[in-house]
Amino acid sequence: MSAIVTKTVHCAGELPAFLAVPETDSRGPAVVLMHERYGMVQHTRDLTERYARDGYVCIAPDFFHKHPDQAALHRGEVGYDISDPEAVAFLEAAIGHLIALPRVDASRIAVTGVCQTGRHPLVLAAQRPIAAAIIWYGAASAREWQISSRYPKPLEEIVAAVECPVLGIFGEADHVISLNDVRRLRDCLDHHDKSYTIKVYPGAPHGWLNDTMPGRYRREQAEAAWALQRAFLKSVFDPSYDRSRRVQIYECDHSADYDFAKNVRME
Repeated sequence: MSAIVTKTVHCAGELPAFLAVPETDSRGPAVVLMHERYGMVQHTRDLTERYARDGYVCIAPDFFHKHPDQAALHRGEVGYDISDPEAVAFLEAAIGHLIALPRVDASRIAVTGVCQTGRHPLVLAAQRPIAAAIIWYGAASAREWQISSRYPKPLEEIVAAVECPVLGIFGEADHVISLNDVRRLRDCLDHHDKSYTIKVYPGAPHGWLNDTMPGRYRREQAEAAWALQRAFLKSVFDPSYDRSRRVQIYECDHSADYDFAKNVRME
C-alpha cells in the first residue's frame, strides 16, 4: 500500500476537487472518480485515497458544487440533476488538471462513475479516448435509456461510440437496477461488440460499497469487487494491453427465485 499526499485543488472553471497522489517519482496512470448522489462526502474522499494507495493518481471533482444547500445534499434530502453535457465539461476540466501533473501518463486515464454518475464515464468515452470506463451500480436503470434534458442522447448511441473497455459492478439486491436492467446493458455492449467485464454480486443492495452507510455496506462483496477493479485496471493500464481484441465477460450470482420487486432501499 503506497504512502500518499492529498489536497484540495481547483480545476478549470473553478471546479473544486479532492486530489490524492502516491508518493513516488514515477509517471503512471490516473483515475477520475465521480461521486454518488450525495456529492462530495467523506466516502468519496476515502475512495480517492484508496485509489492512490493502489498506486494511481486520483482526482474526485465536486460535480454538485453548484447546489445551494450542500448540507441537505450530503444528507440525501435533495438532489442535483447533472446533465450529460455538464458532466462532460467537468470531466474535461478534471482530466485537464490531471494531465498537467508530471506524475500522470495522459494516455492512461480511467473514469469511474458511482450510482447517479455511473453513466457519465460512458458518455465521456463516446466523445474522447480514455483508458477505461468503470461503473459502480449505475448506467443501467430504466430511466438511463430515456431521452430527456439531462440525457439528450440515447444510451445505445452512446455505447456504440465507446472505444475503451468497460467494467460494470452490480448487486443482486439492488432496488434501483434489476438483473434485467444489467442484462440490457450487457446486451447493448455485446450488440456493439465492446470489451466489457460485468459482474453481479450476490446479496448486495444499492450502494453496497459505501462503508459509511452500515445498512447498505457489504464488506465481503465490496472487497471482492475492489479486487476485481484492481485487476481490471492493472490489465487495461498495462502498455501491452491489446485494444484490437474484444474481451467480453459476464458473471452473475443470483437466487433461482430472484424477484426484483422484493428488493428494498437500505440506509
